[in-house]
Parts: sequence; structure tokens; C-alpha cells
Amino acid sequence: MKEKLSIDTIAVHGAYRPDATGSTNPPLYLSNAYKFRDAKHAADLFDLNAEGYIYTRLHNPTTSLLEETVAALEGGVAAVAASTGHFAEFMLLTSLAGKGDEIIASDCLYGGTINMFSSTFRRFGINVKFARQDDPASFEALVTDKTKAVYIEAIANPASDIPDFEAISRIAERHGLPLIVDNTCATPYLFRPVEYGAAAVIHSCTKFLGGHGSVMGGVAVDLGVFDWVASGRFPEFTEPDPSYHGVVYSKDFGSSALAVKMRAGAMRDVGGSPSPYNSMAILQGIQTLHLRMERHVENTRKLAEWLKGSDRVAWVNYPGLPGNKNFALAEKYFPKGPGAMLTFGVKGGVEAGRRFIEKVSLCVHAANLGDVKTIVTHPASTTHRQLTSRQRVSAGVPDDLIRVAVGIESAEDIISDFEQALS
Repeated sequence: MKEKLSIDTIAVHGAYRPDATGSTNPPLYLSNAYKFRDAKHAADLFDLNAEGYIYTRLHNPTTSLLEETVAALEGGVAAVAASTGHFAEFMLLTSLAGKGDEIIASDCLYGGTINMFSSTFRRFGINVKFARQDDPASFEALVTDKTKAVYIEAIANPASDIPDFEAISRIAERHGLPLIVDNTCATPYLFRPVEYGAAAVIHSCTKFLGGHGSVMGGVAVDLGVFDWVASGRFPEFTEPDPSYHGVVYSKDFGSSALAVKMRAGAMRDVGGSPSPYNSMAILQGIQTLHLRMERHVENTRKLAEWLKGSDRVAWVNYPGLPGNKNFALAEKYFPKGPGAMLTFGVKGGVEAGRRFIEKVSLCVHAANLGDVKTIVTHPASTTHRQLTSRQRVSAGVPDDLIRVAVGIESAEDIISDFEQALS
């Protein structure tokens, strides 16, 4: 068999290998705790001197399979699953930054992420500074000796903007900073950040990885490529951790230092672990990821082209359309297609857009994406409602914008539903 498997095969088989029972599907371990062999075994587990299970807040065998599968999909060394994508963000970034530290983030992000960075992180004393995603130099201008990470989305939600990964990665590398990429909207099938200098990847598994709109989940992947010692910015990785009897993450855990620190710190002290059932459901969704993404992209292109030709539509934004401001970046970084999300505005402004959303019948009006069903959302009144008008404009979310997360139904049926709603 090939030494290096394709994304398609990894998605289908994952990390599971049949156990003594011969079961072709992994078991669901509904256990909150795990029996120790003896007192020494227990002590070694709590001191991080042995691998194994203690308590499901930290580890669960079913969830471990999800972590190993997503790490393999992203080309990483380890991953830590979480209850939501939002907690995965929190877990990863608070493992890197604390009071007095800074993070540089794109100004073109999901509204909930902007809220967390602007509000909750600020209360913790972490200052997030926003750079212009379309201007890589603006990231470098914000770097100080307090900077701990650079954060971007592979495909911005909902603006669909695509960053220049190579340019931003070079800046992060030049200053000894880890580049963190939220790959939720792209998925590892369409884009792998590890190939462009990223240090870690975040997913909301609630979206395309799970794919069926049934459960919540998140995961943070340690790509194992960042040198915590050479950077000189991370004493918490290179000096003893008193909460674990002097463990030194960079020395004791090498390339998986970030993953261990997330589990040993944020997951131990804050929680946010996924349900084992949710982990199993997400694993089942991943098995068809490659097939679903092909259909998602195909349908999105067809719908974008139809909207472009409609006399009832004011504008259409999809990176896969020639003439789009992101088209060149999409061609460069997304040869399989730039995702399954598009935005558009209805002639007549906000009220016309609201009428459209209320008239769709096949499509679902909800605040989610990545489902097998097509979902329409008005971000200014939902996902980005807590932002100021200025923040919404900066994030690429004008008030008339309608976000469409295109599903895998018949493209003709989706277009028919849009046509009747618009008329």
C-alpha cells in the first residue's frame, strides 16, 4: 500500500483500525472515567509521564480517533477536539497568549470571532490588533515584542475574501510568530495550511467536517512545524511548568508541544471537551467529506453564475467567478474550488433581501453553514448583529448582504427556489 494516502482515503478510513471484535466502525466509549492499573500508573498519567486516559474532559477513546483523523487530514502531528469551534479558538490562542500579550488578526473574520477577540480577550488582558487582510504589510506594521500569533481565516466568513497566505506566512516566519489558520470554510480537502507555513489549524467541526447539521464540535490541530525555542517569544513552552512538576513542553513533547499544552492547560482547567457521541457523529461525517465538497463547489459555481445573470440581483461575490477581486488568489490557492459559500445583494436593498429570505421554501433560513442543505442567512441581523456598522463594513458585511451556504441538493432545484423567492 502507498506510504502516503490521499485525503479521500484518509477521510474514509480515518485513524481507526478494527479491534479484537473485528468491528468495522469504531466503538462509542460512553465513559467519564477510566480505571488505573495501579497507583504508579495513575501518578504517571497525572504527571504526563505516560499516555492513557484519566477523565473524559481530557481524553476519550472515541474523541481520540476524531483528533487523530483530523490531524492526518491536515498533515499535523496531533490535535485536541473541543465542544465547539469557538472553544477550539479560545483554547489554542489562550495557550499562546496571556495578560499583556498581543495577537494580530485579519479584519475579515466571522463575527463571533471578532466579538471574542474584541471583548472577551480584552477583559483577559489580551490585546487583539486587526490588520487589513488585503494588505499583508499591515500585519507586519503591527508586530511588537508582545505579539504571540498571527490569525487568519482560509476563506473569510461571510465575505469570502482569501488572504495571500505566502506573503502573510513570510511575515510571521520573519518575526518568529506562529501563523494560525481557521480552515473551517475551506476544509483540508480544498486547502491545507501546512503547505503554506501555518503552525496550527482550527476547525468548527459543526460545519463541513460533520456536514449534517446534527452536532457541535471543534478541533485545534498542531501541525508540528513551529520552533518554540528559536522563536524566543514563548517562555511558557521553554521553561518548567510548575502546575505539572516542572514539565518543559518544548523539550518533553517536541513537535506536539502545542497540542499537549492545550490539553494540559485549557482543557484541564477550563473544560470545553466534546461529547463522545458528537465525536462519533463527526467521524461519520468526515467519511464523505471529499464527495460532499466536490458537490458543494459544483453547486456553488452554478448558483453564482445564475445569480450573476439575474436582473433582480445587485451584486454577487464568489471567488470562483472571473472578475471577482479574489479570483487570482482563488486560482492560486484553491485549484479544487474556493469553497461553498457565496454572498449577494438583492436590488431594492435590505428590505428586498429580507423578503427574499422569507420567501425561500427549499432553502433553510438559519445561522449555520456546511450543512448538506442550502442555508441562507442575513449576517447583519444575525451572525454579525453585535458588531458596529464600522466593524461590519471592515469585515466585508454590508447591511444588504445575504450569505448562502450552498448544499448538495440538485443545483437546478436550488436555483428554482431562488428564482421564485426573488420574483
